[in-house]
Amino acid sequence: MTITVHTAVAAAADVPSGDDWLSPAERAVLGALRFAPRRADWRLGRWTARLALRPVLALPARELCVLAGPEGAPGAHRQASASALPEPLPVTLSISHREGVAFCIAADAVLPLGCDLELVEPRSDAFVRDYFTAPEQRQMTAAPAAARQLLANLVWSGKEAVLKAQRRGLRADTRTVEVLPGGWEAAPGWRRLEISPPWRAWWQLLEGRVYAVAADRDVTLAPLGS
Repeated sequence: MTITVHTAVAAAADVPSGDDWLSPAERAVLGALRFAPRRADWRLGRWTARLALRPVLALPARELCVLAGPEGAPGAHRQASASALPEPLPVTLSISHREGVAFCIAADAVLPLGCDLELVEPRSDAFVRDYFTAPEQRQMTAAPAAARQLLANLVWSGKEAVLKAQRRGLRADTRTVEVLPGGWEAAPGWRRLEISPPWRAWWQLLEGRVYAVAADRDVTLAPLGS
């Protein structure tokens, strides 16, 4: 049976002003974050995770707890009371945020799964040389000039999604993952990305942002933000 991956997108303005919706363990983590921008991103990510997890978990909101694991990847937990230790739940989620917008995916299964969100913004020639493979660089050169900004961010987003799914993140050399979209014209819904070594990946362009999802198997992706 194909696994359904649920998605959620939220902006900073969507996050409740207080912290009562956070679990005791989450409030402890938040209290240790020194800088306001980091605190804001962290709260936004936890709120967006709750939106993505709603179709996945039949759990009272006050008991849900999203905490980073040993490798830094977020995981869903249940914290039954303030004195109870958070218990890991058999679901998978991934969170990405950029410039006051967060993207989260969640699945009712444990599997390698990662997501990334990028603004469509300029990327320098030096960035492309340092982080892209030779075939990716040739793809950039062959693309129409008007498409190169989107293509650069699409390739980068695909790499980040795969590296997150592999639990390696940007500790790894980004050139160990090769992303060759083949086409980059905007179209409704999710589109496949060609990844080498072989992985399953999809992307979508919406309101000037690239959203990418990667998994180690075929999944059914819910519409963006649902």
